[in-house]
Amino acid sequence: MTTQISPDLPAHAIDAAQAHVRDIVRIAVEHGPGHAALVVFDTRTGLARALTDAYRRNLPGATFIDFDTAGADEVLAAFRRMTPKDLVVLVQSTNFRLEAFRIRVELFKLGLKVIEHVHLSRMPGPQAEHYIEALAYDPAYFRGVGKALKARIDVAPYGRVVGGDAELVFASPFEPAKLNVGDYSDMHNVGGQFPIGEVFTEARDLEAVSGTVLVHVFGDTSYRSNRPDKPITMVVERGRVVDAIDATPEFQEVLDIIRRDEGEVWVRELGFGLNRAFTRERRVDDIGTYERMCGIHLSLGAKHGVYPKPGFKRKDARYHIDVFAVTDAVYLGEERVYENGAWTV
Repeated sequence: MTTQISPDLPAHAIDAAQAHVRDIVRIAVEHGPGHAALVVFDTRTGLARALTDAYRRNLPGATFIDFDTAGADEVLAAFRRMTPKDLVVLVQSTNFRLEAFRIRVELFKLGLKVIEHVHLSRMPGPQAEHYIEALAYDPAYFRGVGKALKARIDVAPYGRVVGGDAELVFASPFEPAKLNVGDYSDMHNVGGQFPIGEVFTEARDLEAVSGTVLVHVFGDTSYRSNRPDKPITMVVERGRVVDAIDATPEFQEVLDIIRRDEGEVWVRELGFGLNRAFTRERRVDDIGTYERMCGIHLSLGAKHGVYPKPGFKRKDARYHIDVFAVTDAVYLGEERVYENGAWTV
C-alpha cells in the first residue's frame, strides 16, 4: 500500500511516551514478567512509531508484528498463541481490519489484557504531543476523582450543567455511573482504548432533561472534532434537541441525519471527562480521544448500549454523537463539583 509517511516526533516526546507507557503497563493493566506481551503496530505516522518505540523500551521481551507487512493470518495466529492474562498492545494509525474479527472484543473473550491506541493519523503535528501527554497515568487523581464522582452521581437526586448563560437541568436521579479510570480490579475485562479518563452516566428519566447548553465542539460526520467559530446554543426539551441556535451547516447535518434515521434527537450520555491534557483550547481531531477532555460532554442519538431503556430498541438506535459543553459549573444535587476548569471532589 502507498502511504504518506509523517515526520518523526522529537526525542523528548518519545521519552515522555516511554514514561507514560511504563505506568500504563505496570500500574493500570498490571502486566508482570510472568506473562507474554504482543505489540501489533504500523509505521505510517510519527505518533505510531513513537508509541511503538516506547513499548519496545518497556517490553523488551515482547513479540512485535508490523501489521502492514504481516498478513492477517499471521496476526490472528499470534493472538491465538497468547494465554489468558497475557498483554496485547495495538498501535494503529487508523484501525486494523481483520475481516469479521472485532479485535478488542475478541481479545477480551480470550482473557487477554488489551491496550489500544487508535486513529493516530487524526492527530498530526502538535496534536501528537498532546496525545502523548494525555497518556500520563496518575492513579491517585484518576481513581480518586473518578470514584468520588461516581459516589456523588449514584446518590444525586438531580444535576445541572452551567456554561455562560446556558443551563441544562437533569431533573432526575442518574443511572449508576461507569468508570474509565485505569482501575480494572472489579471488571471482567482489563484494558481498553487509551488515553483514559472518564466517568459517565445518563438520566434515569431521559425526558427529565431540559434547558440549554453551549456546544463548543462536536463530532462531525468524519468522526473528527469540529469546533464552530461561535458556540452553538442547543435547546433541549423533554430529553430531545428541539433547536440549535447559531448552528453551523456541519452541525445541522449531524442533527438532520439523526432525525432522518431515528425520528428525533435524544440527549443520552452525560460524560464527566477527567483527562487534564485536553481542554476547550487544547484539542485533538479524533473525537474518540478528545472525549476524555476535562469537562462535560453529552451524546446525541438514541444509541447507548450500557443503559437499556424501555422503548429504545438496540436495532433502531444508530447514533451516539459526542458534543462538548461550555462548562463553568456542574452541580450534583446542590453540591458544586466543577469549578475553574477542574473537578473539585
